[in-house]
Amino acid sequence: MMQHEITTSGPLLDGSGNLREPGYAKRLLPIYRRADIKAPASRIKEWDYYLVANDHFAVALTIDDNGYMGLDSISFLHFNEGWERTKSPMRAFPMGKTGLPESSDRGTTAISGRGYALVFRHVPEGRELTFHMEKFLDGQTIDGSIVLTEEPEESMVICTPFDRPGCFYFNQKINCMRARGQVQLGEKTYVFDPADSFGVLDWGRGVWTYHNIWYWGSASGQVDGVPFGWNIGYGFGDTSAASENMLFYGGKAHKLSQVRFHIPQREGRDDFLSPWRFTSDDGRFEMKFVPILDRAACTDVKLIKSDQHQVFGHFTGTATLDDGTVIRVRDMIGFAEKVENKW
Repeated sequence: MMQHEITTSGPLLDGSGNLREPGYAKRLLPIYRRADIKAPASRIKEWDYYLVANDHFAVALTIDDNGYMGLDSISFLHFNEGWERTKSPMRAFPMGKTGLPESSDRGTTAISGRGYALVFRHVPEGRELTFHMEKFLDGQTIDGSIVLTEEPEESMVICTPFDRPGCFYFNQKINCMRARGQVQLGEKTYVFDPADSFGVLDWGRGVWTYHNIWYWGSASGQVDGVPFGWNIGYGFGDTSAASENMLFYGGKAHKLSQVRFHIPQREGRDDFLSPWRFTSDDGRFEMKFVPILDRAACTDVKLIKSDQHQVFGHFTGTATLDDGTVIRVRDMIGFAEKVENKW
């Protein structure tokens, strides 16, 4: 599959609110401006999602403005003990008032509500994530402050059109940022050490069609001391110009073609906690995945439905860089998810 790489900076959208240049980039070259969107505010979806993890525990933070509803979320995942807690207060009809920045490399993303607050901001060392939520787990408060440093030179940037005019998805995934900081949950303190803790940013802006199923997988770690990770996914929009599959090694991006998720089945249903497989059409991404826990969440109020299974576990297998170098991965922590949304 030929994939179109965007190599020059320019407006993301044309005068009709459609993507000017579908494809992928390794830097944030397309310029997103909310004012260029022709869809009503209720259809515009914008979010910042951070996941910070090591082999033992992780925290995930979300601020999103989906037009007719906003969602602010904190998850804490304990891999050693096999449990997670997610709390996601919702806001009605923010319609863009959340004020998410138009670029991932500047501005502050912040929200507060009853008993909680999240702030993502740029600081000289990198990105600072602070968060607080009362009554998070068994009446206990969660507090955290994490700084993400050593942002890689290249990242996954993709412009995906849908089959409806004015619908698009503009997305950046930044993997392998080193994480330093701590999370206080009740009496317990969890420390992220940059030697073995990494963060990923999922920065999304767009106008989506109503019903979508997507698959997304991500990992960030190191192999022989070199930062290594990947972004894989598919399922929504017209990806004929490019897929979002990419490897990251030592700060450089290596483009993959098509990667397929093989979720085991039991009695005709997805069996998320049995071992998965991942294969690629070019043989450059071949992995086994052994789940630890499924962060499952289902919201179904008829017109609006979100059925999410974000499964965390260990990847073992091979990934091949553009120059043919084979990177062997053993028990690298990461996740793979299947999400169905009607929104």
